[in-house]
Amino acid sequence: MALKDLQQEDYKVDLEVFEGPLDLLLYLIRRDEVDIYDIPIERVTRQYMDYLDMMRMLDLNIAGEFLVMATTLMMIKSRMLLPVAARRAEGEEEETEWMDPRMELVRQLIEYKKFKDAAGALAARELLQGEVFKFGGESGYVPDAAESATLSLGEIGLFDLLTAFQAVLEKVPEEPFGHLEEIRWTVPDKMDAILLLVKGNAEGVRFMNLFDAISPRGEIIITFLALLELLRLRLVAARQNEAFHDIAIFEVEEGAE
Repeated sequence: MALKDLQQEDYKVDLEVFEGPLDLLLYLIRRDEVDIYDIPIERVTRQYMDYLDMMRMLDLNIAGEFLVMATTLMMIKSRMLLPVAARRAEGEEEETEWMDPRMELVRQLIEYKKFKDAAGALAARELLQGEVFKFGGESGYVPDAAESATLSLGEIGLFDLLTAFQAVLEKVPEEPFGHLEEIRWTVPDKMDAILLLVKGNAEGVRFMNLFDAISPRGEIIITFLALLELLRLRLVAARQNEAFHDIAIFEVEEGAE
């Protein structure tokens, strides 16, 4: 049985925390530190399609809006390649002021970022309010570090994990054409191996150290799927000191909600 068939039949990753296409675009813009008002559409489109290919390879649920955005990016890219005189929509007069085809996308990104930043500010206020207790009243409930760590998947985000996974795959040598590797690994086996690796490790395990550099591509993919499942089940937590820095995987103690 092929690896792809095994993945589709035995398990399908369905994360509760899943960002949308605008999240992915903002992530790419922030990672490359580009001007949101002057998006390098060719580069962003190529990177966006790379992420979609990776999500398909992992058999993640891809919402239709991701494909709609891919189509939009391709259309903008094609219009940007045309001479300025040919970029006008059909029926537009030559005197009509030319509109950059990226502007509608920029407008959507800016509006989305406003709401996302506002949601983040409200979440921070909620967290702060949760640590305020009325004088003389009963002691409030303060979650311990292990319980707080269960929120780390949402903080890091799926795209951060996919970026780190992409870096791992780039170091794996291409397998010979027609070579079929015997499947010796399952997601449950790799879940047990990861849990054993992080157990009792207060400093956590670097994401890259979960994958053996000489492991076959199929084993690396299954290991990553096992990690996603552990994160979904809140059995491990992923943390990152700064954006785009190394990701560390920690054990979540039993009893944490």
